[in-house]
Amino acid sequence: MPSKKVLKAKQDVVAGLTDEFRQAQSIVFADYRGLTVEQDTAMRAALRKAGISYQVVKNTLSGRALKDAGVDGVENMLKGPTAIAYSKDDVVITAKVVKEYADKYEKMTLKGGVLEGKAISVDDVGRLAAIPPKDVLYGQVVFGLISPITCLAIALNAIREKMEGGSVETAAVEVAAE
Repeated sequence: MPSKKVLKAKQDVVAGLTDEFRQAQSIVFADYRGLTVEQDTAMRAALRKAGISYQVVKNTLSGRALKDAGVDGVENMLKGPTAIAYSKDDVVITAKVVKEYADKYEKMTLKGGVLEGKAISVDDVGRLAAIPPKDVLYGQVVFGLISPITCLAIALNAIREKMEGGSVETAAVEVAAE
């Protein structure tokens, strides 16, 4: 039986992790065995720069914290050495950065993740990582919204140019035929 001091320390760790996991937009689990110190340091620096928290915690403690946070179905992902990466700000960035390093370092493997409080597979993490960044998505939405307006402006400009060279009826018929 652990001493009261050790038990209290473990309870504090679980409570802190539970709070972190509740706030996390997405969580990714990875097996980091075989990474060199330089590789691990480079990956941790990139994760920090992206605003991603990265921790290696005993599986029993992280499992209890995930359960307390309302996440089920991750028991198989918490076998063996497990690193946990999560972001409180962005759903996609965690999967994107961790997958990038898993692809870069063949010894690092993804185990799965959590999205909206539900366990997701390695394939789902890969699909999540493939989603473009927010800026690109915003650009696609804006393009989709302005595309019809742009087409209308081009058509109206063509009508104006035709009107300058002929009658309105002829210009409208010619533009409609195109």
